[in-house]
Amino acid sequence: MLDTVQHKPLKEEIFEALHKQIIAGKYLPGEWLRQEEIANQMGVSMTPVREGLDLLVAAGLAERVHYRGVRVPEMSPNDIVEAYGLRLMLEAIAAREAAVHITPEQVSALSGTQDELKNQVTLNEMARAWQLSREFHLGIVAATGNNLLAKLYVIVANAFPDWMLYEAMFHHPERLSGSLADDESEHRAILDALAKGKPDAAAQKAVDHIVHLGKLLEELLDIPSELLREKERQVLPLIKQSK
Repeated sequence: MLDTVQHKPLKEEIFEALHKQIIAGKYLPGEWLRQEEIANQMGVSMTPVREGLDLLVAAGLAERVHYRGVRVPEMSPNDIVEAYGLRLMLEAIAAREAAVHITPEQVSALSGTQDELKNQVTLNEMARAWQLSREFHLGIVAATGNNLLAKLYVIVANAFPDWMLYEAMFHHPERLSGSLADDESEHRAILDALAKGKPDAAAQKAVDHIVHLGKLLEELLDIPSELLREKERQVLPLIKQSK
């Protein structure tokens, strides 16, 4: 049964409830999110369910298939590797530009997001941890002041299955504390370089962070290492040349 929580728009409550279900692996890749079934479970009409599903699609946690409905994304290893390569490039570009343009207020906001993120330490908090991590990276992109980059980043971020890594923690709970500690350290390193206005250092720390996520894709999602390493060989020299 999906639980409702008061004091928020109903569509957001539906989004958050389904989000938690997806992160916990209760909806599997390729599984359909049936509007009528969800509405019956939550005791609500179809309209807020449809709006909640729209939020899931916008966040990259679901995909809409014309004439079929909405389902949890099902991605091939090649799809994931292509998204990984693009994420490497865009994270480096965003961090480098943000280090030049970021304001003290934006640094403070990113620090606040990270402070909240480090307090999400249990499996039940993984959905919120994913949201906060996404907010952290989107905050860096916003600090560039580059609207086109922001649009491109959202497309790529939605194609990158980092939510599946959070879901994997439910199957590998022994990895949870170490993974969260690594995220904390890597995010803080990026933030430190941004606050000091060091573009090259910020870009390198951002790349290091995504490369670490690549290793988790290999270890937790069984993405072939040879595909990931080949994509890194293609992309990383381009990032260095763009300095």
